[in-house]
Amino acid sequence: MSIEYALFDTALGTSAVAWSDRGIVRTFLPESDAQATRARLGRRLPDARETEPPEHVRRLIGDVVRLLGGDRVSLEWVSIDDAAVPELDRRVYAAARTIPPGSTLTYGDIARLIGDATLARRVGEALGRNPFPIVVPCHRVLAAGGRTGGFSARGGTETKMQLLRIEGAVLL
Repeated sequence: MSIEYALFDTALGTSAVAWSDRGIVRTFLPESDAQATRARLGRRLPDARETEPPEHVRRLIGDVVRLLGGDRVSLEWVSIDDAAVPELDRRVYAAARTIPPGSTLTYGDIARLIGDATLARRVGEALGRNPFPIVVPCHRVLAAGGRTGGFSARGGTETKMQLLRIEGAVLL
């Protein structure tokens, strides 16, 4: 399977998206600069090659740029290639993708949505492995009691909160 990628600029810095003929394989939030974003992508997808994106990827890039610029944009339309993702993680990601911009759920809410309220910790672990940040909006999932919970992107929970502020989320 051939994987291609493109870097693109957003209000937060240079992001990246990688795709195959089956859909989006991975997205990358900005690192400290474009070179660092490209290097991280190279570590995760060493055989990927940089190229001009096809139309559906250009649409995704435009929507991500708009979303990170403050527009309320849904990315539910995006086809992801999650064949290599464990079944539980796929279910978690599908549930998280239903959270609209500006809204949040808790790890426990997601666990209930996938049918087992006892899985809140495993939901958090799955979101920590999320290969599709922004497309699978793991930043919209908080810990119980309005606590931030974790976030594995550069900047950690500060970046998570910045993304929620950009989307206009009301936090208690």
